[in-house]
Amino acid sequence: MVDRYEHPSSVALIGRIDRRGRLEWVLPKGHVEAGETPEEAAVREVSEETGLQSRVVTPVGDIDYWFVADNRRIHKTVHHFLLEATGGSLSTDDVEVSEVAWVPLDELAGRMRYASERRLARRLRELLPASPGDTPAATVSESGGARKDGS
Repeated sequence: MVDRYEHPSSVALIGRIDRRGRLEWVLPKGHVEAGETPEEAAVREVSEETGLQSRVVTPVGDIDYWFVADNRRIHKTVHHFLLEATGGSLSTDDVEVSEVAWVPLDELAGRMRYASERRLARRLRELLPASPGDTPAATVSESGGARKDGS
């Protein structure tokens, strides 16, 4: 999420409580709904989870992984996008979100829980303009869908 005015070189992260009761900092994400593109899902999910309105700037990359739920293996591909904030303000109105914060780009790797998200977040330096004053704040958003694997 690029906020060109108030949060130079910062990334909007959400804090969620994990299964062990610990706060984990992650990128906003969610499922693509019927009739929606991954880009539209990213904008919608960021709005729901952070309170910020945005527009897609460019794709950042994908994360592909497997997990088990209800004794079934699930395959998930998550599409990440660099977004620019166009309005709104940080909010924790989403029931799954405990905290929302602008995190300076230099502190991002130390705060984020998942290595796969940290690797993608490092790409932000390549995607943002060289001059810090040109693009004050950045965040990556995710959208993705899951499918069942028959194995």
